[in-house]
Amino acid sequence: MSESVSRRQWLVNTGIGVAGGLALPGLLPAMEATRVLGGVSYGELLNQLERDVTTMRRAAGPIRLCYNENPFGMSPKAKDGLMASWTQHAWYDPPIRAELRATFAKHVGVPVDHVLVTQGSSEVLATLALAYGQNGGKIVAPWPTFEDLPRYGTTLNAAVHKVPLDDRFDHDLYAMDAKIGNDTKLVFLCNPNNPTATLNDDQALRDFVKTNAKRTTVIVDEAYYDFVDTPNYRSMVDLVLAGEPIIVSRTASKIHGLAGLRVGFAVARPDILAKLSSYVTGDPNVFGLHAANASLQDDEYQSFIKQKNREGRALLISALKTMGRKVTDSQTNFVFFHAGQPVETVQAAALAKGFRIGRAFPPYTDWCRVSIGTPEEMRQFAAILPTIL
Repeated sequence: MSESVSRRQWLVNTGIGVAGGLALPGLLPAMEATRVLGGVSYGELLNQLERDVTTMRRAAGPIRLCYNENPFGMSPKAKDGLMASWTQHAWYDPPIRAELRATFAKHVGVPVDHVLVTQGSSEVLATLALAYGQNGGKIVAPWPTFEDLPRYGTTLNAAVHKVPLDDRFDHDLYAMDAKIGNDTKLVFLCNPNNPTATLNDDQALRDFVKTNAKRTTVIVDEAYYDFVDTPNYRSMVDLVLAGEPIIVSRTASKIHGLAGLRVGFAVARPDILAKLSSYVTGDPNVFGLHAANASLQDDEYQSFIKQKNREGRALLISALKTMGRKVTDSQTNFVFFHAGQPVETVQAAALAKGFRIGRAFPPYTDWCRVSIGTPEEMRQFAAILPTIL
């Protein structure tokens, strides 16, 4: 039996090849993306990947629009980088760790000693909770927001002050400022915010960060930085370079599609990173390090993902507005909209139609968070919206 036939039979046996193998012609090129580059431009390969991924995700079961994942996964060049990692997988301190640190430092424009590579950005937040939240440390955070840091703080018996969002679904900076005192150890900001998909006014947020950095340590989670389209949006990295006690967290899970490989980054002054480093619980895996290093240098893939996300997001927002639904101004790879009924009801109706969508985020229990899939998936989801709302 030939190698290609063996692969095809394996796909059928494992359930990926469905409907008598009808999906297989589309699946095989995507799964062997780095093997078919001869004579094909990278742009053409990525367009083929879109078709293949849509087919494969449908064959795998209900389409996942619930965890803000990159539906396309890692780039073909990241796959090549991962394959190259086999020469270092048995080493405790692989050279790729230092190489990725340098690559990311160049990517964001900071010295290498301002970067810490972690096991996903969640580890950045966990180490911050350990470093600043123990023994009753006071943490101020908006609510709702990405839950890991407030949750870690609560587990450590920190005094976590959750400040409700304002009526525009933005961080209520005035209310947060009122909660910050001399005993505050850490202020958490997520911009754009999860689950609301909103972006705070740039100047107002920068003024807030600079003012409160004189009083305490501020962490700005920029996990969705790469999906923002607003022209005046700026990262807070320049404030780190100015010497402010600010930590910026980034992740390889979103635009780079490496959620399962757990690679994240903290950008801060070297003295702050030294403190955080003493609380890390392990090392990033060598496969994720290689994939992230290759993906950070794959500008064409990042542009491709951002454009496809923009297309899918516009399709969903247009459909929701046509139905008269309230939708926040999404600057992320997900959309937050008013369903007018319990999220659990909408979840069940969507699942019956083959889609998994996000859970409830109290107090907005009648608002839904839907992650952006491929443009074709979003057309399909938009078509069923009238039946599930």
